[in-house]
Amino acid sequence: MAWYQEDLTSLAFFWRLTRRDGVRLGFTSHDRDVWLDGLLYRAAPGMSPSAVEMSDGLETSGVDIAGAITTTLMTHDDLHAGRWDGAQLHLSARDWSQPAQEPVFLAAGALGSIRMEDGRFVAELTGPEDGLEALAGCETSPMCRASLGDKRCRVDMAGRRKTVQIASLTGHDVTVYATFADGAYAYGRLRWISGANAGLDSWIDASASNVLTLRSAPLFPVTSGTQVEITQGCDLRHETCVSRFGNAANFRGEPHLPGNDLLTRYAS
Repeated sequence: MAWYQEDLTSLAFFWRLTRRDGVRLGFTSHDRDVWLDGLLYRAAPGMSPSAVEMSDGLETSGVDIAGAITTTLMTHDDLHAGRWDGAQLHLSARDWSQPAQEPVFLAAGALGSIRMEDGRFVAELTGPEDGLEALAGCETSPMCRASLGDKRCRVDMAGRRKTVQIASLTGHDVTVYATFADGAYAYGRLRWISGANAGLDSWIDASASNVLTLRSAPLFPVTSGTQVEITQGCDLRHETCVSRFGNAANFRGEPHLPGNDLLTRYAS
């Protein structure tokens, strides 16, 4: 890597971003697009990292990525919708005139909080050390700590997911071309497959017949015929786990453990 020790270098930053939905994009601070390892790194001269401090620890040294939104691949609407939240980032420096040469690794991690400042986005890079701050054990709770169908819950989700088309949208109420039992999809998830909201998720608060009530209205307009995948949910109560799913053996809560209100109860 002697190229960056010259008096005049052809230094450029290269960002590789992988979103949670699998979309992978490349950007470079060079003023021309560069093909590298089968990925097109598009010119984004307005993007720049903050000062990068190299160390042998886990920390990312508070690296921020900032830039103007000058590409149709990374839009203000996508940032606002959260499509870039948690995206994995790999940052390196290379000789743009000979990109196949060995790069200088600078930072890697996930995009944390993203904010807008004067028409520019600023994203904080989180590293492995952030995972060390997470809760290591489980807290007691009368509600289940598992999610329906995950490896702790173990409920078979076959037949509990359905792909349907939307007939209309009124406020938070989505009418679909299908019918189901009342409450079947309450507390579940709606994933947008087509349309302007494709790739985003919406939480379902209630369901009745062919109407799903969303917790919040979709960010972008919805047209008739839009395809969505709906997944059943659970209210996380012990009674529901027993009566609806017959899954009491895998209930991950403590419904019979006295709570903090035990000392304030009056004798009957």
